[in-house]
Amino acid sequence: MKKIVLAVPKGRISNDLIPLLEKMNIKIENDFFDSTTRKLYFKTNFKNFEIIRVRSFDVATFVAFGAAQIGVAGNDILHEFQYNEIYSILDLKIGKCRLSVAKTKAEINQTDEQKGHILVATKYKETVINHFAEQGIRAECIKLNGAIELAPKLGICSTIVDLVSTGNTLKENNLVETEVLLNITSRLIVNKIAYKIMNSDITNWVNRFERAINE
Repeated sequence: MKKIVLAVPKGRISNDLIPLLEKMNIKIENDFFDSTTRKLYFKTNFKNFEIIRVRSFDVATFVAFGAAQIGVAGNDILHEFQYNEIYSILDLKIGKCRLSVAKTKAEINQTDEQKGHILVATKYKETVINHFAEQGIRAECIKLNGAIELAPKLGICSTIVDLVSTGNTLKENNLVETEVLLNITSRLIVNKIAYKIMNSDITNWVNRFERAINE
């Protein structure tokens, strides 16, 4: 059996994934659970199955370029990057949230959209541009990777596009969710070339994930 590398995102999705891995009888080395560790590469009790933990936006890149054969990524990321080198092969039914447009209460009735132009703070530049273009609106994006809710409060813009789970963060920053662009779950993704070359090995792990989901 050839070595399989699984790319997983840091943060909440990584935590949500652990019960699935446990159902698959995958035991990861202890450093994976140490919040102070700087390690990014982890061994498991399966000799030919290892895990790398990277930023969520980088998972798809590592899989697309073949550094990892499989990975866990939200469909928001797949939608943003549109990598042709990747199959989205299985909905893991974890990491549920949504990608939404939000505005300040004072700006909800403003007419930027009616003028055919809107200024948006987001890290989903391509998704936002394409979404508003379908409405005949030219979106200018301010690229932020965190604390996006601060942008309207500090006067940078009146509109953001970001991930929303409970909506509490929006409320705390006096923002109102006005539109849902995508409903999101985490997907098991596969490098297309690896899937052809290592089909039996990868299919074995895909089947393990599927059984764990359905237990």
